Amino acid sequence: MKKYFQFEELGTNYRREIIGGLTTFLSMAYILIVNPLVLSLDSVPDLPDSMRMDAGAVFVATALAAAVGSIFMGLLAKYPIALAPGMGLNAFFAYTVVLTYGIPWETALTGVLFSGLIFIGLSLTGIREKIINAIPAELKYAVGAGIGLFIAFIGLRNAGIIVENPATLVGLGDLSAGNTLLAIFGLFITVIFMARGIKGGIFYGMLLTAVVGMIFSLVDIPSSIIGKVPSVAPTFGVAFEPIFNDPGSLLTYPFLIVVLTFLFVDFFDTAGTLVSVANQAGLMKDNKLPRAGKALLADSLATVTGAVFGTSTTTSYIESSAGVAAGARTGFAAIVTGVLFLFALLFSPVLSVMTSAVTAPALIIVGVLMVSSLNKIEWNRFEIAVPAFLTIIAMPLTYSIATGIAIGFIFYPITMILSGNAKKVHPIMYGMFVVFVLYFVFVEGS
Repeated sequence: MKKYFQFEELGTNYRREIIGGLTTFLSMAYILIVNPLVLSLDSVPDLPDSMRMDAGAVFVATALAAAVGSIFMGLLAKYPIALAPGMGLNAFFAYTVVLTYGIPWETALTGVLFSGLIFIGLSLTGIREKIINAIPAELKYAVGAGIGLFIAFIGLRNAGIIVENPATLVGLGDLSAGNTLLAIFGLFITVIFMARGIKGGIFYGMLLTAVVGMIFSLVDIPSSIIGKVPSVAPTFGVAFEPIFNDPGSLLTYPFLIVVLTFLFVDFFDTAGTLVSVANQAGLMKDNKLPRAGKALLADSLATVTGAVFGTSTTTSYIESSAGVAAGARTGFAAIVTGVLFLFALLFSPVLSVMTSAVTAPALIIVGVLMVSSLNKIEWNRFEIAVPAFLTIIAMPLTYSIATGIAIGFIFYPITMILSGNAKKVHPIMYGMFVVFVLYFVFVEGS
C-alpha cells in the first residue's frame, strides 16, 4: 500500500493521510444535506410531486456518488482529491432545467448521464484539452463567479432575507421572522468558523444552526440520529428510462443545451480544482499535472455513476485543499474520504432537521468562495470586461446558469472582433457563438 501510493517519495504516512481524508470529508459533508434539498426543490412551494426528486433517495445517491468518485480518484489518479455532486451544477439541474425549462428530472438525469459519457470519451481521446484551451481564461473565471452569485442568491432567497417585491422585483424580507432570524444566526456562526480557519466550518455551522432551531421550536427534533438507510429505488436507473420510453424527448434543442452546460461547467470545475489542489500539494511537475488523464477519467466515471444512482453531476471538490493543508498528499486520503461518505449513509435521520433556513447559510458561503475568481479577470480590457460581466450578472438575474454562459459566449467574439482582436478568437469560440445564438432563437425565444 505504501509503495503503491508512494508514501516515502511524498513524505507522508498513514496518520497524515487519514487525518487529511477526514478533514476533507468534514469540509464537504454539507453536500449530503444540501444536495437532497436542492434537487427536491424543497424551498419552492406548490409544486406537483412529479417535479420533485425523492430527498431520501438523493441523499443515498449523493453519498454513493461521492464514495465511488473519491475512491476512483484515489485508486486511479492517486490524488488527494475527493468528489461529490457539485454545487452550481445541482442548482442548474433543479432551478433551470426542471423548474424553468420544465424538463422532467428523469430526463435531466439522462442529460447528466450523457455528459458523463461524453466526458469519458473526451478524457480518453485528449480532445478535452483542445476545447479547454480554446475558451479564454477570463470566461472560465466569469462562469465560476457567476455560479457563485447564483448560489448565494438562492441562499438569500431560501433564508427569506431577499424576497419578491412588486415595485422593485426583489427587496429585503422580514428580518424579524423566526426562520429568517435562524438563517441569519447560521450565517454569522458559519462566518465565524470560516474566518477562524476551522476545518469543516460550513458543516459545523449547519449543525449548530439546526440545534438552535430545535431549541426555539423552529426545527423538528429528529426521532433518532442513526437510522435505516433510505431506499435509492425512486432514482436508481431512472436516467435510462427516457432512452427507452421516450427517446423523442432527447432529440430537442433544450436537451442539447442541458447536456452541453453540464459538460462545460464540469469541464472547468474539474480542471481548476485539479490544478489548484495539485499545486498546493506540490504534485505539479514542470507546470504539468501528472496522471491528468486518469484524474479526468475518474471524474467522468463518477458523473456516470452518480447519474445512475440518481443525482446531478459529480465533480472534484476544491474543499480537498483543506485535507491537503492537514497533510494529505496521496490518493489514500481520497479513499478515506470515500469510505466516510459510505459510513454517513447511516445518519439519514439528520436530514429531517436540515430545513431551508438551516442550509441557506451554506449556500451563501459557498457563493462567497466561488466568486474569488473575479480578481483574475482583466477588467481594464473592455473587450474582456463586457462578456465577463454579462456572464456573471446574467446568471442570478435570469435565474439561469445556461443563459449566463450563452450571453457571455455570444458577446466575447463580438467585442474581440470590434477591438481588432478577431484573430485571437479560437474557431471553436465562433462555433459556440452560433450554437448559443440558436439557443436564444429556438429555446429562449420560443
